[in-house]
Amino acid sequence: MPPIDWQAFAAKWCESWNAHDLDRVLDHFHEDVLFTSPVAASLFPETGGTIRGKAALRAYWSEGLKRIPDLHFTVERIFAGVDTLVIQYRNQKGVSVSEVLVFEGGKVRRGHGTYPLATDDPAGTSR
Repeated sequence: MPPIDWQAFAAKWCESWNAHDLDRVLDHFHEDVLFTSPVAASLFPETGGTIRGKAALRAYWSEGLKRIPDLHFTVERIFAGVDTLVIQYRNQKGVSVSEVLVFEGGKVRRGHGTYPLATDDPAGTSR
């Protein structure tokens, strides 16, 4: 498999999110993807923040887009590893967020949404 063009991936990822096009976003993920996020934990407490499989990821992100109709991302920086990409972006609230994506066979096998810890919120529950 040829190496992934991390810059192009991050640009397409951002364009897909900003278009609110879940099919395009999900096209980058394996069917049996595992995704973790504290936001998932707040929207779907029964998951404990761990979403398993593309269908469940679609349900989670569909709910997110429904609740955040003005969702918009601006990529600030990307960090690349051997099979890992970190996309640091600013969301519609102006919050800097990072998504850690681990690839296998050219698609995301595991992803992790990460959010800044507020100094007055040691548990990091405010976003």
